[in-house]
Amino acid sequence: MKFIKYILNFFLSLRTTLWFLGLLLVLFFVGAFIMPGNKAFQQLHSVPLFDWIRKQPVQDIWWLWGIIGVLAVIAVNTLFCSIDSIIKKRKVTQWLLLIAPQIIHIGFLFMLLAHLLSAFGASQRNANVMENSRLRISGDIILKVEKIDIEIDYYGYVTDWKIDVTYISGNEILQTDRIMPNTPSVFKGFNVNIRNLKPYPKKIALLQINREPGAMWALAGGILFMLGIITLIMLKVKMEQ
Repeated sequence: MKFIKYILNFFLSLRTTLWFLGLLLVLFFVGAFIMPGNKAFQQLHSVPLFDWIRKQPVQDIWWLWGIIGVLAVIAVNTLFCSIDSIIKKRKVTQWLLLIAPQIIHIGFLFMLLAHLLSAFGASQRNANVMENSRLRISGDIILKVEKIDIEIDYYGYVTDWKIDVTYISGNEILQTDRIMPNTPSVFKGFNVNIRNLKPYPKKIALLQINREPGAMWALAGGILFMLGIITLIMLKVKMEQ
């Protein structure tokens, strides 16, 4: 019983938040010195974090494991403190003043969840393609490049471009799409962008294919975080007036 009470007090304490935020800053500072000198970190953005981290020596990434552990403690601490605050202040008349900080906390937790999902399932790869090229992007899903249309001015500079693509599974066409400047192709969590174009002697495009399963959670978290902060500021200003 005493152990459970100790655990609850630990996760309900603001002091826990402050100490672990300080530890997180220290670990970030250590990582900022270690990463530039280790070539293994150059692959970090092209594979899921947890796929990459399992293959690395512990002595090179101990600080990264530390960051993951500290963030887990902060997430649980945030959840416990939010629930405790709602229980203790549930009878307040200004419910917006009660709920605004909790909205901020929920937004923060959603952003952590987004990073966790991406750490397990995110991917990034580049591929050179021509017209009629086919790329397997996931399972039996094939990306086919139908047409590369590049517009060139009198001086030989590219002024505009568009690429028509088709997503295929077996003999079934799942979706047709067009990639243009600032308009990537999005399909089932995959984001297809153009990194570079070569108009001659053959039309070649360098595709970047990203998968970010946590993108929508990050967007939702960011919106909630900002809404909570704006609501809290407006309420504080109104109270002071």
